[in-house]
Amino acid sequence: VLPGRRYNEGMHQAIEAKEGVDIKAENQTLASITLQNYFRLYPEGSRAGMTGTAATEAAEFVATYKMGVISIPTNRPVQRRDQPDFVYPTLKGKLNAIVDDIAERHEKGQPVLVGTASVESSELVSGLLKERHIPHQVLNAKQHAREASVVAMAGRKGAVTVATNMAGRGTDIMLGGNSEFIAQANLETKGLDPKEQPEEYREAWPVALEEAEAAVEAERDEVRDLGGLYVLGTERHESRRIDNQLRGRSGRQGDPGESRFYLSMEDDLMRMFAAGLAQRIMSSGAYPEDLPLESKAVSRSIQSAQSQVEARNFEIRKNVLKYDDVMTGQRELVYEQRLRVLEGEDLREQILAFMKHLVVGLIDDKIVDLSPREWNLDELWDTLRAYYPPSVTYQEVEEAHGGHGSLVREDLVIEITGDIVTAYEDAEERLAENPIALQQLGDDPMRTLERRVVIATVDRLWREHLYEMDYLKEGIGLRAMGQRDPLVEYRDEGAQMFNLMMDRIREESVQGVFSYVRQFDLALEQAQELKEQDTQRKESSDGDGASEEKARKAAATSSPKKRPSSGEKRGVSPQGKGIPASVMGAFGQETTPTRLQYSAPNPDAPSESGTTQNRAQRRAAKKKRKR
Repeated sequence: VLPGRRYNEGMHQAIEAKEGVDIKAENQTLASITLQNYFRLYPEGSRAGMTGTAATEAAEFVATYKMGVISIPTNRPVQRRDQPDFVYPTLKGKLNAIVDDIAERHEKGQPVLVGTASVESSELVSGLLKERHIPHQVLNAKQHAREASVVAMAGRKGAVTVATNMAGRGTDIMLGGNSEFIAQANLETKGLDPKEQPEEYREAWPVALEEAEAAVEAERDEVRDLGGLYVLGTERHESRRIDNQLRGRSGRQGDPGESRFYLSMEDDLMRMFAAGLAQRIMSSGAYPEDLPLESKAVSRSIQSAQSQVEARNFEIRKNVLKYDDVMTGQRELVYEQRLRVLEGEDLREQILAFMKHLVVGLIDDKIVDLSPREWNLDELWDTLRAYYPPSVTYQEVEEAHGGHGSLVREDLVIEITGDIVTAYEDAEERLAENPIALQQLGDDPMRTLERRVVIATVDRLWREHLYEMDYLKEGIGLRAMGQRDPLVEYRDEGAQMFNLMMDRIREESVQGVFSYVRQFDLALEQAQELKEQDTQRKESSDGDGASEEKARKAAATSSPKKRPSSGEKRGVSPQGKGIPASVMGAFGQETTPTRLQYSAPNPDAPSESGTTQNRAQRRAAKKKRKR
C-alpha cells in the first residue's frame, strides 16, 4: 500500500487490530472522478495525443472523447515480417515449440525478445530455457532495478530476453546494443567510477564512447544480416493493442525484424471465449501436440475471441462512464456553489431564498393532506424554534386571520416567512454592533458568517453524499434480477439523494447562521458581565487590595508558566479585557497545517558559553538539550 493510502470498509482497521498497532480512522473520500471525465474537462479542440496503437480503438476515441484518429505513415518503410500464428492443441506442445524456436535463433545469433502475458509465464519459459542451457535475461516485476540495462542490450547478437508486456515499454531496443551502456560498462571494468574519480572519468568518456559506437555499428550490420530482432509472443493478449505494442519492439526505424505468436487451445483467451472449438479439438485426439494447427476456423476463433474481449472491456469502461456521468452533474452544481462562496460572493439573497424554501418545506410537511382544523400548529412552531427564534406565536397568526378554521396555507407561508426575514435582519443588526463579531469576522460580519457556515455545511454533506452514492453503486447491480435497469435505478435514486442533500444544505445553513449569531450574543453578554465584575472589584478594593494586585501582577510577570484563570477556562482571551476566544474556531475555514521553519545558525554568533562552535559541536549541544 502506498504511503497515505488505506484500505476501505474497515479492512485496514482489521489488519491494524490483527498486527497490534494503533487503529486509525478510515480515510474519507472528498472527491472522485473517472479518467474519462477527467480528460473530458479539457476543451474539445485542445485534446490531442500520439500513440502507435490507436487505430484499433478509433471508435472508442470518437465516442468517448470526440477525437478522430489519423494514421501517419512511418518515417521509413517497415521491413518487419509478421508471421502467421502457430496454434498447438496443448500447452505442453506450445512450450516445447517455443523453446525449439528460441534455441534455433540463438544458435544462429539472432537476438530474440520473448513476450509473455504474466510473471508466472515468464518464469515458466525461463525455467525451460535453463534446462536447455540457453543464456537469457528475464524482465518482470522482480527485475525492475536492472530493466534499463537489460533492455539496452536486448538487441545484441545472440541475446535472449524474456519479458512481460509491461517490462521495457517505451524503450527503444537498438540492434547491436546501446553504445552508451557499453561505454559505461567498459569504464567500470577499468575501475573508473563517475562519483569517486569524476575528472578521470570525464577524460576517458569520449574515447570509450567512440570505441563502443564503432563496436556497436559493426555488430548492428551483422544482426541486420541475421534478420534483426525476433519477437516471439507466447500467447495472444486480451487486446490487439498489446499485441501490436509487442510486435512494434522489432523493425524500428527501417530495421529488419520478425514476429510470431505461439498459441494453444489451453490458453486463457481460448478457454474463455472459444471454449466449444477448443474442447472439440482437445477431445478429438486427431491433432498431435507437437504439430501446429492449420485451420481457418481456428484463426477465425482467435480473432473472434479477441474481439469479444475488447468489446467486453469497452462496455465495462462505457458503463463506468455512464455511472460517473450521473455524479458529474451533481459534482458541477456543488463545485459551482463552493466556488461562489470561496470567491467572496454576497450570500444574502441566497440565504433569504434558503429561508423561504425552509419555511415552505416545514409547512408542507406538517399540513399535507390535512384540513385546516386538523393542523397541529403547536408542533409546527416547536419545529421552527429548532431553526430560528420565532417572534410571533401561532395564536397571533390565527387571530390576525379570523381564527384557526379560517387559515389557509398561503397565510402561514406569508406570516412565517415575514417573521424569519425580520429575525434575520434583526440578527444582522445585532451582529454589526457586536464588537466581538467585528473583531473576529471583520467589517461585514454577517456576510463572513454566512460564507463560513455555507462552505462548511456543503463540504460536510457532500462527503456524506459521496459515501452514500458509493454504497448505492455497490448493490445497484442486483436490481437487474428484478428486471430493472441498474443504471436507470442508480440515476433516479441518486437524483433523489442529491435533492435531499440540497434540502439539508439549505436547512442547516439557515440553522447555522442563527445559531452562531446567538453564540456571538452570548459571548458579548459574558464579556460584559466579566467587565462589570472587574469594575466592581476595583471600586471595592482599598489600598491593601491595590498592593496585592501589584504583587500578583509582578508574580505573573516573573513566573514562566501560570495556570489559566476561570475566565480563560470559559473561553476568555488572556488579555484580561473580557474578550472571548474565537467563537467559531476553525469552522468554515481551511485549517493551515503547522509549517516548520528552519533558520541556519550564524557561525559567527557566540554560543551560550561565549565561544564559537562548529557544526558538529552545535549538533551535539542540540541533542544534549533534547535529552
